[in-house]
Amino acid sequence: MAGGKMKKERAKHTSAPYQGGITFHKSKGQHILKNPLLVDSIVQKAGIKSTDVILEIGPGTGNLTKKLLEAGKMVIAVELDPRMVQELGRRFQGTPFSTRLKIIQGDVLKTDLPYFDICVANIPYQISSPLTFKLLFHQPAFRCAIIMYQKEFAMRLVAQPGDKLYCRLSVNTQLYARVSHLLKVGKNNFRPPPKVDSSVVRIEPRKPRPQVNPKEWDGFIRMCFIRKNKTLSSIFRLKNVLSLLEKNYKTLQAIQSSLSASNGSLDVESDILRLGDSKEDQKMQMDGGSDDEVEVEDDDDEEEEVDAEGEVSGFKDKVLAVLKEGQFEEKRASKLTQQEFLYLLSLFNKAGIHFS
Repeated sequence: MAGGKMKKERAKHTSAPYQGGITFHKSKGQHILKNPLLVDSIVQKAGIKSTDVILEIGPGTGNLTKKLLEAGKMVIAVELDPRMVQELGRRFQGTPFSTRLKIIQGDVLKTDLPYFDICVANIPYQISSPLTFKLLFHQPAFRCAIIMYQKEFAMRLVAQPGDKLYCRLSVNTQLYARVSHLLKVGKNNFRPPPKVDSSVVRIEPRKPRPQVNPKEWDGFIRMCFIRKNKTLSSIFRLKNVLSLLEKNYKTLQAIQSSLSASNGSLDVESDILRLGDSKEDQKMQMDGGSDDEVEVEDDDDEEEEVDAEGEVSGFKDKVLAVLKEGQFEEKRASKLTQQEFLYLLSLFNKAGIHFS
C-alpha cells in the first residue's frame, strides 16, 4: 500500500531517499508500493462506501490515503514515524480532504483505536500477530479489514484443515473472523524491494462473536498443536499436559468444595467464562508456526508419557475417556475443523477439565 511501512525478514540496516527527500529505512520495514494499479485494486476490493470511516495503519506519505479519502467519509491514519506524520499533514493541508483526515501519531499496538468501519493496513511484518489479534477483539466490531502481510503469514491465516500451513494461527483467527486471500503482491512492486513477497488478506469479524473464553480457547488450541501431526491421544498422555490439566482440575474442585462448605454456590462455567475478560488475559498468542506448532513425525515417545512404566492415573483415564467419547483418540489437530475443536472443548468442560 502506497506510502506504507513493511517489515521484511532479516532486514539489512540500509536506507534510501525517496519522495520529498524523506529517507525510507529498510531496517524499519519502510517500503513504498510504487504500482498505482495495485493501490486502485486494493481500494476497490475493500468495498468502501461513501459513509465509511476508514482506519489506515502505516499511511507513510499518503499515496493510498488520498485514494481512501476519495472513496470514504473520513480517514483516521495511525503513523509511528513523526517524519511521515509531518509529510502527511503537509500533503493534505489546504485541500478539501484536510477536514476529513485525522492523523494519530503513535504505536498502533499501544493506541486506543476509535470507531471505524473498515481498516486498511500495510504493516511491519513483526507486528502481524499482535495487530491481527487487536483487530479481532476491537469493539464495536468493524465490517472488514484489508491487510498486507508477508505471503507465508497470509497463507497461514487462510489455511484449511489438512493444509501444510494449517496451524494455531489459522484456528484462532478463523474462530473470530472469515478470512480470505485477495491478491499476491510481488516484491518488485515496492521501492526499495523487500526480500519476500506479500499478500493482501480480507478479514471479516464474525457477528455475533463466538461465545468462548479467549484464554481457555487459546490454552486448549495451544495444547492440541504441541505436535500437530501426532494423535490427540498421544498428546494428552504427555506428562506436562496431564500435569497442567490436573492442576487446573484440582483447583476448581477445591474452590467448589470451599464454597459448598460455606453454603455458597459456584457456577463453574460462568466463572470460567469471566476469565480472560481483561485485555491482559486476552493476549492470545497467534504466531504462525513457532515452537509449539513445529511438525514432529509420529514416533515412540514413551519416555514422555505418564504410562511409560505401565502406571495409569485416574485423572489420565478421565482425560482419555473424553477423547474416546468424542471419537478423537486417533485424530490429529492438523486435520480438525473449527467445529470439531469446539465440540472437543465442550466435552472437556463437561467433564470439569479446563485449560485456563
